[in-house]
Amino acid sequence: MIHRWGIRARVTLVAFIPMLVLAGLMTATHTTLRLGELDNALRARAQAYVRQTAVASEYPLFIGDHIALQQLLDSLLLEEDMAALALIAPDRSLIARAGSFEHTTPPQAAVAGTTRSAGRLRIVEPIRPRPLPIDAVSDPVPADELLATLIIEMSLERLDQRRAELLWIAAGWMLMVAVGSLALARGMSYSVSGPIRNIADTVLRIGRGELDRRVPVVGGGTLRILAEGVNEMAGRLSTAHASMSRQIEEATAELRARRDEAERASIAKSRFLAAASHDLRQPLHALGLFVSELSQHELDAGSRQILERITAAAETMDGLLGSLLDISRLDSGALTPVPQSFDLQARLERLVAGQSAVAAERGLDLHLRCAPCRAHTDPLLLDRILANLLSNAIRHTPHGRVLVACRRRGDRLRVEVRDNGPGIAPESQELIFHEFVQLDNPERGQDKGLGLGLAIVRRLSTLLRLPLDLRSRPGHGTVFAVEVPAAQPEGASRAHTPGSFEGVRVQLAGADPAALEATAELLADWGCTVDDGTRTAPADDRPHGTELLILAPVPAGTADGLVLLAALRMRPDLADVPAILLVVDSTDEQRDRARTLNAHLLARPLRPSRLRALMNRLLGARDGDGAQGSGIG
Repeated sequence: MIHRWGIRARVTLVAFIPMLVLAGLMTATHTTLRLGELDNALRARAQAYVRQTAVASEYPLFIGDHIALQQLLDSLLLEEDMAALALIAPDRSLIARAGSFEHTTPPQAAVAGTTRSAGRLRIVEPIRPRPLPIDAVSDPVPADELLATLIIEMSLERLDQRRAELLWIAAGWMLMVAVGSLALARGMSYSVSGPIRNIADTVLRIGRGELDRRVPVVGGGTLRILAEGVNEMAGRLSTAHASMSRQIEEATAELRARRDEAERASIAKSRFLAAASHDLRQPLHALGLFVSELSQHELDAGSRQILERITAAAETMDGLLGSLLDISRLDSGALTPVPQSFDLQARLERLVAGQSAVAAERGLDLHLRCAPCRAHTDPLLLDRILANLLSNAIRHTPHGRVLVACRRRGDRLRVEVRDNGPGIAPESQELIFHEFVQLDNPERGQDKGLGLGLAIVRRLSTLLRLPLDLRSRPGHGTVFAVEVPAAQPEGASRAHTPGSFEGVRVQLAGADPAALEATAELLADWGCTVDDGTRTAPADDRPHGTELLILAPVPAGTADGLVLLAALRMRPDLADVPAILLVVDSTDEQRDRARTLNAHLLARPLRPSRLRALMNRLLGARDGDGAQGSGIG
């Protein structure tokens, strides 16, 4: 415990304890000697009384004068501290007695000698005749003849009082010495620890950034050297800090200039991408719809092959544009997740069903292993993560098996995409999440993707705060895993059969005739009952019971589409109908406004598969998969 004390406490202890011990020893020695002297003085007085009484009582005893003996004892009783006296005859009969003895035992039973009890000092002394001849003729009295026995008891009360007084005086002196020693010790400790505390406080303040602090230089010796050293250190630190501050300001200004330049470049890039997507996606959208419509007609083998190549080229260009825009939106923070509870098993089933045909073409076994479960996150963004992981596994697995599995881990669901492909070397496992990186595609073949899927996965998992895990060894396949918060299970009922739009009533609106015509034909081929928004019939003549509202906005952009949607929401039959707005690009403000209008943005050029998946989800929303707009579609 002492090792935790400060310097002042230790110095106080070192100075106080020796002084206190020395004072205690001296006081104890003095008190003991003084008490011994008092005790010896009392004993000496008692012996003197005994000798005087023996001499004075010898003649009365010889002649048998008991009255004189009683008077002698009475006079002695008046002496200080005398308590009782008695003369006992040789036959143990009482000759004379004065005072009261301590015990009830008859004094005749006392034994010669000196004894001490709690409150009395008793001396028993025999009285014998002195060998003095009376005359020359008579014989002297034998010296060993017992004339009587003298018993004296002296009170120790005054001695005890004096002893108590001495002890109190000693205690008082000890207290005074202790107080004085403590005051002196604290003064000494302050004189030693004070300068050290000043130095420590100054060093602490310097450490907090107060570089102008200095230690007062007082005294001499080591403390003076220490104070001067601290002041010199503070001066050098102040100079170094000023120099570093100037360098930091210069570097900060340079970094700020570079950041501004990078921001300007990023803004220019975003503007370029927006302009390019607007100019390229408009014809791509129409091309995709017309190609889809053309695929419904009877074509010869050559024309069908050309149509498939056109479709593949359009989809590749659409995927590249969409991935670039997604990367740009994620880097700029333009996406805002909308967490909600949904049926994860149903989404995984749709995901695997959508990729089963591609897996079968590559000769792969694609399986799903998932028990009924619900998750809580942004469902559209999670779909994009899992779709990219699954397509990546199928694309890079030459043969074998791909497995999508989901299992519960506490309050989270772990979704894994496993394949038995060639695996990834440890030194390349971080590299694959960079843009346009393809480890096994140096010739940049389009059949192996664009190298943007995993980069989007990393950004989306970071945005949603979903832990992303990768385990792989060369020759032993790869496992990508995403952990999703679990949600409470809910009951479900479905109004529409998944994948079937037979009889679904869809309201189309917009100012792009080509887009409206192509979209209407595509929806009709899927079995939908389409109300073309270009009709000019009164609202009362239009079909009732609309289940879905699709808008192809005017060429001016998303803002005009939202204005049109807001106007359509004024109609009672379209107030609460889920809406899909086909857009080229959008801002954060426009996406927020779309959510308030219960609209779901779908990027153009439109992939029919994306439109079909979104329609299927919206029409099946009553099974628990809530729908909200998102920035990536």
